[in-house]
Amino acid sequence: MSVWEEQGVEAAVLEALHAVHLNNAGGHHFGRPYVTAYQLAIAVQAAHPEIAAALGGVTVGGRGAGAQSSLAQYLARELSGRIKRDGNSYPVEGAFVSNEHLTALIYRDASGQAITSSLTGSGFDLSLFRARAGAQ
Repeated sequence: MSVWEEQGVEAAVLEALHAVHLNNAGGHHFGRPYVTAYQLAIAVQAAHPEIAAALGGVTVGGRGAGAQSSLAQYLARELSGRIKRDGNSYPVEGAFVSNEHLTALIYRDASGQAITSSLTGSGFDLSLFRARAGAQ
């Protein structure tokens, strides 16, 4: 059995996506907000550190993390593959933001530590995810 199944990663992802703060209590005509793979990894790591431990102790990731793999990469890769395979029936939807004219994205993890995206300026677009409308 894979870490995805053993650790209930999909449930942890959906939990994190449903917990994303909505600035407008009445909702937005665009629907729920998207989050980057980094934002998702930060939320999953804070609530379920056992997932990163099961992946060999990976970190959230980011520039200067000194690792070839990260929790953000793992989540983005797995979600992308599942969205591609299952399409609209998958409870998470994806999108991406262009890297054009983007110089830095800096996040703050649960402990307040800054994490700088390693994707900005890399030529790779940044993946975005949100819970599909009606997904539990």
